Amino acid sequence: MREYRIAAIPADGIGPEVIAAGLQVLEVLAERCGNFAISATIFDWGSDYYKKHGEMMPSDGLEQLKSFDAIFFGAVGAPDVPDHITLWGLRLPICQGFDQYANVRPTKILPGITPPLRNCGPGDLDWVIVRENSEGEYSGHGGRAHRGLPEEVGTEVAIFTRVGVTRIMRYAFRLAQSRPRKLLTVVTKSNAQRHGMVMWDEIAAEVAREFADVTWDKMLVDAMTVRMTLHPKSLDTIVATNLHADILSDLAGALAGSLGVAPTANIDPERRYPSMFEPIHGSAFDIAGKGIANPVATFWTAAQMLEHLGEPEAAKHLMQAVERVSGAGILTPDVGGTATTEDVTAAVCQAIKGANIL
Repeated sequence: MREYRIAAIPADGIGPEVIAAGLQVLEVLAERCGNFAISATIFDWGSDYYKKHGEMMPSDGLEQLKSFDAIFFGAVGAPDVPDHITLWGLRLPICQGFDQYANVRPTKILPGITPPLRNCGPGDLDWVIVRENSEGEYSGHGGRAHRGLPEEVGTEVAIFTRVGVTRIMRYAFRLAQSRPRKLLTVVTKSNAQRHGMVMWDEIAAEVAREFADVTWDKMLVDAMTVRMTLHPKSLDTIVATNLHADILSDLAGALAGSLGVAPTANIDPERRYPSMFEPIHGSAFDIAGKGIANPVATFWTAAQMLEHLGEPEAAKHLMQAVERVSGAGILTPDVGGTATTEDVTAAVCQAIKGANIL
């Protein structure tokens, strides 16, 4: 039997609630499948850790995580800790330190969920957004000078490298190639950003020549928001920069009904380091502790993790259980239901076992 060692970092807000639900579902799934086991180690890093120790994780945090097969991450962010501290103190050091350069965010409308789009239902919106996750606008380069003076200056330098852009384009084209429609949209803003983004466009065209069977087009990021909203069926696989994909994937989650159903995988495609899997929704402190957080994004994230670990059948079984539960109307308030986190989790566990969920 294969055993996978998972580093679980629940972190902040609703993170502990949804990660607990995710681990519960994974345990039931492993028992049902019978050919693998999950061994999870919980790390108490996050904003509470910061308030006690002055850092979001220990200085040797990456070294502690390096030997695990995958990282299962909850959410980061707290109302009483500045956002740049929480993000740059925990999530980004893991993504950048382990060179998880491909951030993969699938989106589709699940059964039982009514999306805000007119004439759009399950099967009409089925996208995968590939986000460049190591450089671009989130490179962390820049600075501030003359603080507090009228002439104070703040610079934020977006860095695009040929190696960084080429590898994310190849990843996106390969992913598009593996999907039935073989269709890729490259998001850009090269009309206004005339250096890094023009290079982005040029490299996209170069890489496209390696994938003759993939149809691709290019779309300015502002026009892309219109296309996603008015013509969702025209899209399939999407690749965009760190900032652009961050924004567009939140829009995608909302168009599918809720960020509570939106998953993320931070992938090191070369498998030199553990990859990290997390729901998109953030810490959501306004509902933390109320028992109504939607665990579906975390379950879908767990399915991405299983696929990465080489358990596609288990991942498929998990998503079938999730869709069976949502189709039965067992939904949390963010998608129009009255169920609790515990209700949805219990129903998914029952569906995994093949039992009656109503």
